[in-house]
Amino acid sequence: MIRSWLSRYGRRRRLIAAALAALAVISAFMATRPAASAPTVLVASRDLPPGPLRPGDFRPAALNLPPKGAIRTLATGQTLATPMRMGEPLTDVRLLTSYPMPPGMVATPIRIADAATASLLAPGSTITVLASHDQAGPAHAIVTDTKVITIPKPSARSSSADGTLLVLAATPSQAAELATAQAHSRLSITITTN
Repeated sequence: MIRSWLSRYGRRRRLIAAALAALAVISAFMATRPAASAPTVLVASRDLPPGPLRPGDFRPAALNLPPKGAIRTLATGQTLATPMRMGEPLTDVRLLTSYPMPPGMVATPIRIADAATASLLAPGSTITVLASHDQAGPAHAIVTDTKVITIPKPSARSSSADGTLLVLAATPSQAAELATAQAHSRLSITITTN
């Protein structure tokens, strides 16, 4: 009887030892196998305002779960439509070329005279554009309740006297009115609060 018990105990010990050895082999394999590489996408190197992108604005970074539309390489001459925080991944909807324009709208650049007023705006702000033909006359609304798409950074050649450039979403007829008003008037804005 003791011999039978020792025989069964010995078989169990061998089974347990074999199971532990298999577990050790599997653990060693898992520890030494190469890690699955995370996809590399572009992230902001610093806080970025909307406007033309420069070399060094983004750096590659490996992200395990990149967001939908994450960009891996960036062509030159791109424009950022909205601000970005440092370390935030760049996605296709952040670029002006990918900005979701409402159907029938076009991107329309205008220059407003007051740079301080423009500093109150951000992409997505809703504004009304006013035109004044002379200093003494009243201003009248050209376009109402239009969205700001982006506010490009001023170039090195521009001065504060030139005003501030805004890119708006406008219908083709509004774009024509804005171009005419800009050629003959001084443009200003009012900001619509939501």
